[in-house]
Amino acid sequence: MVKNWVKSYPAGVPAEIAALAYRSVPELLEDSFRKNRDCRAFVCMGQAITYGELDDMSKHLAAWFQQKGLAPGARIALTMPNVLQYPVAIAAVLRAGYIVVNVNPLYMPRELEHQLKDSGAQAIVILENFAHTLQAVVKNTAIRHVVVAAMGDLMGLKGMVVNFVVRRVKKMVPAWNLPGCTLFNDALREGARLTLKPSDLKPEDTAFLQYTGGTTGVAKGATLTHRNLIANVLQSEVWLEPARKRRPDIDQFVCVVVLPLYHIFALTVCGMLTIRTGGLGVLIPNPRDIAGTIKELKGVPINTFPAVNTLYNALLNHPDFGKLDFSKLIAANGGGMAVQEAVAKRWFTATGVPIVEGYGLSETSPCVTCNPVTATEYTGTIGLPLPSTEISIRDDDNNEVPLGQPGEICIRGPQVMVGYWHRPDETAKVMTPDGFFRSGDVGVFDERGFVKIVDRKKDMILVSGFNVYPNEIEDVVAMLSGVFEVAAVGVKDQNSGEAVKLFIVRKDQSLTEADVMAYCKEQLTGYKRPRTIEFRTDLPKSNVGKILRRELRDGAA
Repeated sequence: MVKNWVKSYPAGVPAEIAALAYRSVPELLEDSFRKNRDCRAFVCMGQAITYGELDDMSKHLAAWFQQKGLAPGARIALTMPNVLQYPVAIAAVLRAGYIVVNVNPLYMPRELEHQLKDSGAQAIVILENFAHTLQAVVKNTAIRHVVVAAMGDLMGLKGMVVNFVVRRVKKMVPAWNLPGCTLFNDALREGARLTLKPSDLKPEDTAFLQYTGGTTGVAKGATLTHRNLIANVLQSEVWLEPARKRRPDIDQFVCVVVLPLYHIFALTVCGMLTIRTGGLGVLIPNPRDIAGTIKELKGVPINTFPAVNTLYNALLNHPDFGKLDFSKLIAANGGGMAVQEAVAKRWFTATGVPIVEGYGLSETSPCVTCNPVTATEYTGTIGLPLPSTEISIRDDDNNEVPLGQPGEICIRGPQVMVGYWHRPDETAKVMTPDGFFRSGDVGVFDERGFVKIVDRKKDMILVSGFNVYPNEIEDVVAMLSGVFEVAAVGVKDQNSGEAVKLFIVRKDQSLTEADVMAYCKEQLTGYKRPRTIEFRTDLPKSNVGKILRRELRDGAA
Protein backbone atom coordinates (compact mmCIF):
# COMPACT_ATOMS: atom_id res chain seq x y z
CA MET A 1 0.00 0.00 0.00
CA VAL A 2 1.31 3.46 -0.95
CA LYS A 3 1.07 5.70 2.09
CA ASN A 4 0.38 9.01 0.33
CA TRP A 5 -0.44 10.66 3.63
CA VAL A 6 3.17 10.52 4.85
CA LYS A 7 4.01 13.55 2.68
CA SER A 8 1.74 15.60 4.97
CA TYR A 9 3.55 14.56 8.19
CA PRO A 10 5.26 17.31 10.21
CA ALA A 11 9.05 17.42 9.89
CA GLY A 12 10.73 14.77 12.02
CA VAL A 13 7.77 12.39 12.29
CA PRO A 14 8.78 9.00 10.81
CA ALA A 15 6.62 6.97 8.44
CA GLU A 16 7.13 3.92 10.66
CA ILE A 17 7.79 3.56 14.37
CA ALA A 18 11.06 1.88 15.30
CA ALA A 19 11.10 -1.79 16.21
CA LEU A 20 9.49 -2.25 19.61
CA ALA A 21 12.13 -1.83 22.30
CA TYR A 22 10.11 -3.78 24.87
CA ARG A 23 8.71 -7.30 24.96
CA SER A 24 5.93 -6.33 27.37
CA VAL A 25 4.18 -3.36 28.95
CA PRO A 26 5.88 -4.06 32.33
CA GLU A 27 9.27 -3.65 30.62
CA LEU A 28 8.16 -0.24 29.36
CA LEU A 29 6.89 0.74 32.81
CA GLU A 30 9.96 -0.49 34.66
CA ASP A 31 12.25 1.41 32.28
CA SER A 32 10.48 4.64 33.22
CA PHE A 33 10.44 3.75 36.95
CA ARG A 34 14.23 3.46 36.84
CA LYS A 35 14.85 6.65 34.87
CA ASN A 36 12.41 8.87 36.77
CA ARG A 37 12.50 7.39 40.28
CA ASP A 38 12.48 10.68 42.20
CA CYS A 39 10.04 12.54 39.93
CA ARG A 40 6.34 12.83 40.68
CA ALA A 41 4.31 10.42 38.56
CA PHE A 42 0.68 11.16 39.48
CA VAL A 43 -1.09 13.68 41.68
CA CYS A 44 -4.70 13.54 42.91
CA MET A 45 -6.40 16.12 45.12
CA GLY A 46 -3.03 17.69 45.84
CA GLN A 47 -1.34 14.44 46.92
CA ALA A 48 1.41 12.98 44.74
CA ILE A 49 3.23 9.68 44.35
CA THR A 50 6.67 9.43 42.74
CA TYR A 51 7.79 6.96 40.09
CA GLY A 52 9.79 5.19 42.80
CA GLU A 53 6.68 4.84 44.96
CA LEU A 54 4.65 3.66 41.98
CA ASP A 55 7.35 1.05 41.33
CA ASP A 56 7.42 -0.19 44.94
CA MET A 57 3.67 -0.20 45.54
CA SER A 58 2.84 -1.94 42.25
CA LYS A 59 5.53 -4.55 42.99
CA HIS A 60 4.00 -5.21 46.42
CA LEU A 61 0.45 -5.50 45.08
CA ALA A 62 1.68 -7.75 42.25
CA ALA A 63 3.36 -10.08 44.76
CA TRP A 64 0.16 -10.15 46.83
CA PHE A 65 -1.85 -11.26 43.78
CA GLN A 66 0.70 -13.94 42.88
CA GLN A 67 0.55 -15.32 46.40
CA LYS A 68 -3.18 -15.96 45.90
CA GLY A 69 -2.25 -18.68 43.40
CA LEU A 70 -3.73 -17.06 40.31
CA ALA A 71 -2.39 -18.70 37.15
CA PRO A 72 -0.52 -16.61 34.56
CA GLY A 73 -3.04 -14.91 32.27
CA ALA A 74 -5.73 -14.66 34.96
CA ARG A 75 -8.06 -11.69 34.53
CA ILE A 76 -8.23 -9.03 37.24
CA ALA A 77 -10.93 -6.35 37.08
CA LEU A 78 -10.22 -2.74 38.06
CA THR A 79 -13.25 -0.67 38.99
CA MET A 80 -12.22 2.83 40.00
CA PRO A 81 -12.39 6.45 38.89
CA ASN A 82 -9.13 8.40 38.48
CA VAL A 83 -7.50 7.90 41.89
CA LEU A 84 -3.87 7.18 42.80
CA GLN A 85 -4.59 3.48 43.30
CA TYR A 86 -5.49 3.08 39.62
CA PRO A 87 -2.02 3.39 38.04
CA VAL A 88 -0.64 1.29 40.93
CA ALA A 89 -3.17 -1.46 40.22
CA ILE A 90 -2.65 -1.42 36.44
CA ALA A 91 1.12 -1.80 36.85
CA ALA A 92 0.64 -4.48 39.52
CA VAL A 93 -1.67 -6.68 37.47
CA LEU A 94 0.59 -6.54 34.41
CA ARG A 95 3.81 -7.07 36.38
CA ALA A 96 2.29 -10.14 38.04
CA GLY A 97 1.64 -11.66 34.59
CA TYR A 98 -2.12 -11.12 34.57
CA ILE A 99 -4.65 -9.36 32.32
CA VAL A 100 -6.32 -6.05 33.19
CA VAL A 101 -10.09 -5.86 32.74
CA ASN A 102 -11.06 -2.19 32.97
CA VAL A 103 -14.59 -1.68 34.28
CA ASN A 104 -16.65 1.49 34.39
CA PRO A 105 -17.35 2.06 38.12
CA LEU A 106 -20.72 3.63 37.31
CA TYR A 107 -22.06 0.37 35.89
CA MET A 108 -25.33 -0.96 37.21
CA PRO A 109 -25.20 -4.48 38.75
CA ARG A 110 -26.42 -6.14 35.53
CA GLU A 111 -23.66 -4.50 33.46
CA LEU A 112 -20.96 -5.29 36.02
CA GLU A 113 -22.06 -8.92 36.24
CA HIS A 114 -21.96 -9.32 32.45
CA GLN A 115 -18.43 -7.99 32.19
CA LEU A 116 -17.07 -10.01 35.12
CA LYS A 117 -18.66 -13.22 33.85
CA ASP A 118 -17.69 -12.67 30.23
CA SER A 119 -14.04 -11.97 31.12
CA GLY A 120 -13.88 -14.75 33.72
CA ALA A 121 -12.23 -12.33 36.15
CA GLN A 122 -11.08 -14.03 39.36
CA ALA A 123 -10.04 -10.92 41.30
CA ILE A 124 -11.09 -7.29 41.46
CA VAL A 125 -9.80 -4.00 42.85
CA ILE A 126 -12.74 -1.68 43.52
CA LEU A 127 -13.23 1.71 45.18
CA GLU A 128 -15.45 1.42 48.25
CA ASN A 129 -17.92 3.92 46.76
CA PHE A 130 -18.98 1.17 44.32
CA ALA A 131 -18.55 -1.92 46.51
CA HIS A 132 -22.33 -2.20 47.01
CA THR A 133 -22.72 -2.84 43.27
CA LEU A 134 -20.23 -5.71 43.43
CA GLN A 135 -21.96 -7.07 46.54
CA ALA A 136 -25.17 -7.49 44.52
CA VAL A 137 -23.58 -9.77 41.89
CA VAL A 138 -20.30 -11.20 43.18
CA LYS A 139 -21.84 -14.58 44.02
CA ASN A 140 -22.76 -15.03 40.33
CA THR A 141 -19.17 -14.52 39.12
CA ALA A 142 -15.77 -16.25 39.32
CA ILE A 143 -14.41 -13.47 41.60
CA ARG A 144 -12.54 -15.02 44.56
CA HIS A 145 -10.31 -12.16 45.69
CA VAL A 146 -11.64 -8.67 46.37
CA VAL A 147 -9.43 -5.67 47.18
CA VAL A 148 -11.36 -2.62 48.39
CA ALA A 149 -9.75 0.81 48.09
CA ALA A 150 -10.78 4.06 49.76
CA MET A 151 -10.30 7.49 48.21
CA GLY A 152 -7.69 8.58 50.75
CA ASP A 153 -5.65 5.33 50.94
CA LEU A 154 -2.43 6.74 49.49
CA MET A 155 -2.74 10.27 50.89
CA GLY A 156 -1.12 9.83 54.31
CA LEU A 157 -2.70 11.84 57.14
CA LYS A 158 -4.65 13.90 54.61
CA GLY A 159 -6.27 10.64 53.51
CA MET A 160 -8.02 10.25 56.86
CA VAL A 161 -9.70 13.62 56.33
CA VAL A 162 -10.55 12.76 52.73
CA ASN A 163 -12.12 9.45 53.75
CA PHE A 164 -14.12 11.12 56.55
CA VAL A 165 -15.51 13.72 54.15
CA VAL A 166 -16.29 11.16 51.43
CA ARG A 167 -17.96 8.72 53.85
CA ARG A 168 -19.58 10.90 56.48
CA VAL A 169 -20.03 14.40 55.09
CA LYS A 170 -20.77 13.78 51.40
CA LYS A 171 -22.17 10.30 52.11
CA MET A 172 -20.71 8.95 48.86
CA VAL A 173 -20.14 5.39 50.15
CA PRO A 174 -23.35 3.31 50.35
CA ALA A 175 -23.29 0.50 52.92
CA TRP A 176 -21.58 -2.64 51.63
CA ASN A 177 -20.59 -6.07 52.84
CA LEU A 178 -18.05 -8.26 51.05
CA PRO A 179 -16.93 -11.03 53.41
CA GLY A 180 -13.27 -11.99 53.06
CA CYS A 181 -12.25 -8.85 51.19
CA THR A 182 -8.86 -7.21 51.72
CA LEU A 183 -8.33 -3.46 52.10
CA PHE A 184 -5.98 -1.91 49.55
CA ASN A 185 -3.39 -0.73 52.07
CA ASP A 186 -3.44 -4.11 53.82
CA ALA A 187 -2.69 -5.83 50.49
CA LEU A 188 0.27 -3.48 49.99
CA ARG A 189 1.60 -4.21 53.50
CA GLU A 190 1.25 -7.98 53.06
CA GLY A 191 2.82 -7.82 49.59
CA ALA A 192 5.82 -5.88 50.93
CA ARG A 193 6.84 -9.03 52.83
CA LEU A 194 6.67 -11.15 49.66
CA THR A 195 8.88 -11.44 46.60
CA LEU A 196 7.51 -10.74 43.13
CA LYS A 197 8.27 -13.60 40.76
CA PRO A 198 9.27 -12.38 37.27
CA SER A 199 6.71 -13.08 34.54
CA ASP A 200 7.84 -14.37 31.16
CA LEU A 201 5.51 -12.18 29.11
CA LYS A 202 5.66 -12.19 25.32
CA PRO A 203 4.56 -9.42 22.93
CA GLU A 204 1.60 -11.50 21.69
CA ASP A 205 0.27 -12.17 25.21
CA THR A 206 -2.96 -10.40 26.18
CA ALA A 207 -2.49 -7.32 28.39
CA PHE A 208 -5.97 -5.73 28.48
CA LEU A 209 -9.58 -6.62 27.83
CA GLN A 210 -11.29 -3.37 26.84
CA TYR A 211 -15.03 -3.78 26.64
CA THR A 212 -16.82 -2.01 23.84
CA GLY A 213 -20.07 -2.03 21.91
CA GLY A 214 -22.24 -1.30 24.94
CA THR A 215 -24.27 1.21 22.92
CA THR A 216 -24.55 -1.00 19.84
CA GLY A 217 -25.19 -4.40 21.36
CA VAL A 218 -23.81 -6.72 24.01
CA ALA A 219 -20.47 -5.46 25.31
CA LYS A 220 -17.52 -7.42 23.88
CA GLY A 221 -13.94 -7.52 25.16
CA ALA A 222 -11.41 -6.18 22.66
CA THR A 223 -8.34 -8.37 23.26
CA LEU A 224 -5.32 -6.06 23.31
CA THR A 225 -1.83 -7.54 23.49
CA HIS A 226 1.33 -6.11 25.01
CA ARG A 227 2.51 -5.43 21.44
CA ASN A 228 -0.71 -3.49 20.68
CA LEU A 229 -0.32 -1.17 23.67
CA ILE A 230 3.43 -0.62 23.30
CA ALA A 231 3.01 0.16 19.59
CA ASN A 232 0.26 2.70 20.20
CA VAL A 233 2.19 4.41 22.99
CA LEU A 234 5.22 4.74 20.68
CA GLN A 235 3.02 5.92 17.79
CA SER A 236 1.47 8.57 20.03
CA GLU A 237 4.88 9.58 21.36
CA VAL A 238 6.45 10.29 17.96
CA TRP A 239 3.30 12.13 16.88
CA LEU A 240 3.45 14.47 19.90
CA GLU A 241 7.22 15.00 19.64
CA PRO A 242 7.15 18.12 17.37
CA ALA A 243 5.08 19.95 20.02
CA ARG A 244 7.35 18.81 22.85
CA LYS A 245 10.46 19.92 20.96
CA ARG A 246 9.15 23.46 20.79
CA ARG A 247 9.28 23.72 24.59
CA PRO A 248 12.81 22.74 25.68
CA ASP A 249 12.23 24.85 28.81
CA ILE A 250 9.75 22.28 30.20
CA ASP A 251 11.54 19.62 32.31
CA GLN A 252 8.48 17.47 33.06
CA PHE A 253 5.35 17.60 30.93
CA VAL A 254 2.07 17.78 32.84
CA CYS A 255 -0.91 15.89 31.41
CA VAL A 256 -4.41 16.51 32.74
CA VAL A 257 -6.04 13.09 33.23
CA VAL A 258 -9.64 14.21 33.18
CA LEU A 259 -10.85 11.34 31.01
CA PRO A 260 -11.38 8.11 33.01
CA LEU A 261 -8.44 5.68 32.94
CA TYR A 262 -10.83 2.77 32.40
CA HIS A 263 -11.46 4.23 28.93
CA ILE A 264 -8.92 3.29 26.26
CA PHE A 265 -8.24 6.90 25.16
CA ALA A 266 -7.16 7.92 28.66
CA LEU A 267 -5.44 4.60 29.40
CA THR A 268 -3.04 4.97 26.47
CA VAL A 269 -2.70 8.74 25.92
CA CYS A 270 -2.95 9.91 29.55
CA GLY A 271 -1.70 6.88 31.47
CA MET A 272 0.82 4.85 29.49
CA LEU A 273 2.19 7.72 27.40
CA THR A 274 2.64 9.90 30.50
CA ILE A 275 4.63 7.13 32.21
CA ARG A 276 6.64 6.36 29.06
CA THR A 277 7.74 10.02 28.79
CA GLY A 278 8.34 10.52 32.53
CA GLY A 279 5.52 13.04 32.76
CA LEU A 280 3.19 14.01 35.60
CA GLY A 281 -0.46 12.96 35.37
CA VAL A 282 -2.97 15.14 37.23
CA LEU A 283 -5.84 12.77 38.11
CA ILE A 284 -9.37 14.21 38.19
CA PRO A 285 -11.72 11.71 39.91
CA ASN A 286 -14.99 13.38 38.84
CA PRO A 287 -14.80 15.37 35.59
CA ARG A 288 -18.57 15.90 35.61
CA ASP A 289 -17.98 18.37 38.43
CA ILE A 290 -16.72 21.20 36.22
CA ALA A 291 -16.32 23.66 39.10
CA GLY A 292 -14.36 21.06 41.10
CA THR A 293 -12.21 20.20 38.08
CA ILE A 294 -11.28 23.84 37.54
CA LYS A 295 -10.50 24.19 41.26
CA GLU A 296 -8.14 21.18 41.08
CA LEU A 297 -6.35 22.59 38.05
CA LYS A 298 -5.82 26.13 39.33
CA GLY A 299 -2.10 26.85 39.52
CA VAL A 300 -1.21 23.75 37.47
CA PRO A 301 1.00 24.52 34.42
CA ILE A 302 -1.02 22.45 31.92
CA ASN A 303 0.99 21.04 28.99
CA THR A 304 -1.30 18.42 27.42
CA PHE A 305 -5.07 18.25 27.75
CA PRO A 306 -6.77 15.21 26.14
CA ALA A 307 -10.57 15.53 26.28
CA VAL A 308 -13.83 15.12 24.38
CA ASN A 309 -15.93 17.83 22.76
CA THR A 310 -18.55 17.93 25.51
CA LEU A 311 -15.87 18.52 28.18
CA TYR A 312 -14.15 21.28 26.23
CA ASN A 313 -17.56 22.87 25.74
CA ALA A 314 -18.53 22.64 29.43
CA LEU A 315 -15.19 24.10 30.55
CA LEU A 316 -15.45 27.01 28.10
CA ASN A 317 -18.93 27.82 29.39
CA HIS A 318 -17.86 27.91 33.06
CA PRO A 319 -17.25 31.39 34.51
CA ASP A 320 -13.97 30.31 36.17
CA PHE A 321 -12.39 28.86 33.03
CA GLY A 322 -10.26 31.98 32.58
CA LYS A 323 -8.47 31.27 35.87
CA LEU A 324 -6.62 28.25 34.45
CA ASP A 325 -3.00 28.50 33.28
CA PHE A 326 -2.69 27.51 29.62
CA SER A 327 0.49 29.53 29.01
CA LYS A 328 2.51 26.31 28.60
CA LEU A 329 -0.13 24.26 26.76
CA ILE A 330 1.48 22.36 23.87
CA ALA A 331 -1.41 20.12 22.77
CA ALA A 332 -5.13 19.67 23.34
CA ASN A 333 -6.13 16.27 21.96
CA GLY A 334 -9.76 15.83 20.96
CA GLY A 335 -11.13 12.31 20.58
CA GLY A 336 -14.06 10.02 21.39
CA MET A 337 -16.50 12.05 19.30
CA ALA A 338 -16.44 14.76 16.67
CA VAL A 339 -15.03 18.11 17.80
CA GLN A 340 -17.47 20.82 16.76
CA GLU A 341 -16.09 23.82 14.91
CA ALA A 342 -17.79 26.29 17.26
CA VAL A 343 -16.12 24.66 20.28
CA ALA A 344 -12.74 24.42 18.53
CA LYS A 345 -12.78 28.10 17.60
CA ARG A 346 -13.68 29.23 21.12
CA TRP A 347 -10.96 27.00 22.61
CA PHE A 348 -8.35 28.42 20.24
CA THR A 349 -9.40 31.99 21.07
CA ALA A 350 -9.20 31.25 24.81
CA THR A 351 -5.93 29.29 24.89
CA GLY A 352 -4.06 30.09 21.69
CA VAL A 353 -3.65 26.35 21.04
CA PRO A 354 -5.93 24.42 18.66
CA ILE A 355 -7.79 21.24 19.57
CA VAL A 356 -5.92 18.54 17.64
CA GLU A 357 -8.63 16.09 16.70
CA GLY A 358 -7.82 12.40 16.38
CA TYR A 359 -9.67 9.15 15.96
CA GLY A 360 -9.50 5.69 17.41
CA LEU A 361 -11.43 2.77 18.87
CA SER A 362 -11.08 0.32 21.74
CA GLU A 363 -10.19 -2.25 19.10
CA THR A 364 -7.17 -0.18 17.99
CA SER A 365 -5.60 0.59 21.38
CA PRO A 366 -7.03 3.29 20.43
CA CYS A 367 -5.16 5.83 18.26
CA VAL A 368 -5.50 5.47 14.47
CA THR A 369 -5.32 9.00 13.06
CA CYS A 370 -4.55 12.47 14.38
CA ASN A 371 -4.15 15.97 13.07
CA PRO A 372 -0.56 17.24 13.21
CA VAL A 373 0.30 18.84 16.57
CA THR A 374 1.80 21.67 14.51
CA ALA A 375 -1.68 22.61 13.23
CA THR A 376 -2.78 26.18 13.85
CA GLU A 377 -6.46 25.91 13.00
CA TYR A 378 -9.50 23.64 13.05
CA THR A 379 -9.46 21.29 10.04
CA GLY A 380 -12.76 19.44 10.39
CA THR A 381 -10.90 16.17 9.78
CA ILE A 382 -9.63 13.41 12.05
CA GLY A 383 -6.16 13.93 10.62
CA LEU A 384 -3.60 11.57 9.10
CA PRO A 385 -2.98 7.88 9.75
CA LEU A 386 -0.32 7.51 12.45
CA PRO A 387 3.12 6.01 11.66
CA SER A 388 2.98 2.26 10.88
CA THR A 389 -0.78 2.54 10.29
CA GLU A 390 -2.60 1.74 7.05
CA ILE A 391 -6.11 2.98 6.26
CA SER A 392 -8.20 1.71 3.38
CA ILE A 393 -11.60 3.24 2.52
CA ARG A 394 -13.79 0.37 1.29
CA ASP A 395 -17.29 -0.41 0.08
CA ASP A 396 -19.51 -3.19 1.41
CA ASP A 397 -17.86 -5.70 -0.94
CA ASN A 398 -14.40 -4.96 0.53
CA ASN A 399 -13.24 -3.01 -2.55
CA GLU A 400 -11.28 0.21 -2.16
CA VAL A 401 -13.30 3.21 -3.28
CA PRO A 402 -11.81 6.01 -5.44
CA LEU A 403 -10.15 8.96 -3.69
CA GLY A 404 -12.74 11.42 -2.44
CA GLN A 405 -15.53 8.81 -2.28
CA PRO A 406 -17.02 7.81 1.09
CA GLY A 407 -16.64 4.27 2.37
CA GLU A 408 -15.98 2.30 5.53
CA ILE A 409 -12.73 3.15 7.31
CA CYS A 410 -10.66 -0.05 7.52
CA ILE A 411 -7.49 -0.14 9.62
CA ARG A 412 -4.37 -2.28 9.68
CA GLY A 413 -1.41 -1.76 12.00
CA PRO A 414 0.42 -3.02 15.10
CA GLN A 415 -2.19 -1.42 17.38
CA VAL A 416 -5.14 -3.45 15.99
CA MET A 417 -6.57 -6.05 18.41
CA VAL A 418 -6.25 -9.78 17.84
CA GLY A 419 -10.02 -10.13 18.16
CA TYR A 420 -12.93 -10.09 20.60
CA TRP A 421 -12.50 -12.16 23.74
CA HIS A 422 -13.97 -15.64 23.11
CA ARG A 423 -16.10 -14.28 20.22
CA PRO A 424 -14.64 -15.70 16.98
CA ASP A 425 -17.98 -15.07 15.24
CA GLU A 426 -17.94 -11.36 16.14
CA THR A 427 -14.25 -11.12 15.26
CA ALA A 428 -14.91 -12.59 11.82
CA LYS A 429 -17.53 -9.89 11.15
CA VAL A 430 -15.04 -7.04 11.61
CA MET A 431 -11.79 -8.42 10.16
CA THR A 432 -11.17 -8.52 6.38
CA PRO A 433 -9.33 -11.44 4.73
CA ASP A 434 -6.25 -9.22 4.32
CA GLY A 435 -6.13 -8.26 8.00
CA PHE A 436 -7.92 -4.91 8.11
CA PHE A 437 -10.32 -4.03 10.94
CA ARG A 438 -13.69 -2.72 9.72
CA SER A 439 -14.48 0.25 11.95
CA GLY A 440 -18.15 0.74 11.11
CA ASP A 441 -17.37 4.41 10.48
CA VAL A 442 -17.88 6.07 7.10
CA GLY A 443 -14.99 8.28 6.00
CA VAL A 444 -13.34 9.88 3.03
CA PHE A 445 -9.69 10.62 2.12
CA ASP A 446 -8.70 13.98 0.65
CA GLU A 447 -5.77 14.42 -1.73
CA ARG A 448 -3.40 15.36 1.14
CA GLY A 449 -4.13 12.13 3.02
CA PHE A 450 -6.41 13.63 5.68
CA VAL A 451 -9.43 11.56 6.67
CA LYS A 452 -12.85 13.04 7.31
CA ILE A 453 -15.50 11.10 9.19
CA VAL A 454 -18.80 11.31 7.42
CA ASP A 455 -20.52 9.31 10.13
CA ARG A 456 -21.20 5.93 11.63
CA LYS A 457 -23.09 3.68 9.23
CA LYS A 458 -25.93 3.19 11.64
CA ASP A 459 -26.28 6.91 12.42
CA MET A 460 -26.86 7.93 8.81
CA ILE A 461 -30.32 9.38 8.11
CA LEU A 462 -31.99 8.57 4.78
CA VAL A 463 -34.33 11.39 3.68
CA SER A 464 -36.13 10.74 0.41
CA GLY A 465 -33.14 8.77 -0.85
CA PHE A 466 -30.62 11.40 0.21
CA ASN A 467 -27.95 10.56 2.79
CA VAL A 468 -27.93 12.97 5.72
CA TYR A 469 -25.06 12.78 8.21
CA PRO A 470 -25.80 13.93 11.78
CA ASN A 471 -22.27 15.32 12.33
CA GLU A 472 -22.83 17.93 9.63
CA ILE A 473 -26.19 19.03 11.05
CA GLU A 474 -24.83 19.17 14.61
CA ASP A 475 -21.77 21.19 13.55
CA VAL A 476 -24.00 23.78 11.85
CA VAL A 477 -26.53 24.11 14.68
CA ALA A 478 -23.77 24.27 17.33
CA MET A 479 -22.65 27.55 15.72
CA LEU A 480 -26.01 29.17 16.54
CA SER A 481 -25.82 31.54 19.47
CA GLY A 482 -27.95 30.20 22.32
CA VAL A 483 -27.20 26.52 21.66
CA PHE A 484 -25.20 24.69 24.36
CA GLU A 485 -25.41 21.11 23.05
CA VAL A 486 -27.14 19.50 20.10
CA ALA A 487 -27.77 16.02 18.71
CA ALA A 488 -29.38 15.08 15.39
CA VAL A 489 -31.14 11.75 14.80
CA GLY A 490 -33.39 10.22 12.17
CA VAL A 491 -37.05 9.57 12.93
CA LYS A 492 -39.64 7.80 10.81
CA ASP A 493 -41.56 10.01 8.41
CA GLN A 494 -44.44 8.85 6.19
CA ASN A 495 -43.50 11.22 3.38
CA SER A 496 -39.70 11.00 3.23
CA GLY A 497 -39.01 7.68 4.98
CA GLU A 498 -36.94 9.44 7.62
CA ALA A 499 -36.66 13.02 8.79
CA VAL A 500 -34.15 14.91 10.91
CA LYS A 501 -35.02 15.55 14.54
CA LEU A 502 -32.89 17.83 16.73
CA PHE A 503 -32.44 17.60 20.48
CA ILE A 504 -31.07 20.86 21.90
CA VAL A 505 -29.86 21.98 25.31
CA ARG A 506 -30.14 25.76 25.43
CA LYS A 507 -27.44 28.15 26.63
CA ASP A 508 -29.94 31.00 26.21
CA GLN A 509 -33.45 30.12 27.38
CA SER A 510 -35.00 32.68 25.03
CA LEU A 511 -33.97 30.56 22.03
CA THR A 512 -37.11 29.29 20.26
CA GLU A 513 -37.92 26.56 17.77
CA ALA A 514 -38.65 29.28 15.21
CA ASP A 515 -35.14 30.74 15.71
CA VAL A 516 -33.53 27.35 15.03
CA MET A 517 -35.73 26.63 12.03
CA ALA A 518 -34.97 30.04 10.49
CA TYR A 519 -31.22 29.54 11.04
CA CYS A 520 -31.28 26.05 9.49
CA LYS A 521 -33.18 27.41 6.50
CA GLU A 522 -30.22 29.74 5.90
CA GLN A 523 -27.54 27.12 6.48
CA LEU A 524 -28.87 23.77 5.22
CA THR A 525 -30.42 22.49 2.02
CA GLY A 526 -34.06 21.43 2.26
CA TYR A 527 -33.72 17.70 2.95
CA LYS A 528 -31.11 18.31 5.68
CA ARG A 529 -33.28 20.67 7.71
CA PRO A 530 -34.87 19.39 10.93
CA ARG A 531 -38.53 18.53 10.77
CA THR A 532 -38.91 18.64 14.56
CA ILE A 533 -36.98 20.09 17.50
CA GLU A 534 -37.08 19.04 21.13
CA PHE A 535 -35.50 21.14 23.88
CA ARG A 536 -33.99 19.18 26.76
CA THR A 537 -32.21 20.07 30.01
CA ASP A 538 -29.49 17.53 29.19
CA LEU A 539 -28.53 14.85 26.66
CA PRO A 540 -27.66 11.20 27.43
CA LYS A 541 -23.91 10.59 27.38
CA SER A 542 -21.47 7.70 27.66
CA ASN A 543 -18.89 7.43 30.44
CA VAL A 544 -16.51 9.72 28.53
CA GLY A 545 -19.09 12.31 27.55
CA LYS A 546 -20.00 11.10 24.05
CA ILE A 547 -23.62 11.98 23.23
CA LEU A 548 -25.60 8.75 22.77
CA ARG A 549 -27.63 9.31 19.62
CA ARG A 550 -29.00 5.76 19.80
CA GLU A 551 -30.79 6.48 23.10
CA LEU A 552 -32.31 9.62 21.65
CA ARG A 553 -33.27 7.80 18.45
CA ASP A 554 -34.84 4.89 20.30
CA GLY A 555 -36.77 7.28 22.53
CA ALA A 556 -38.00 9.26 19.55
CA ALA A 557 -39.06 6.25 17.50
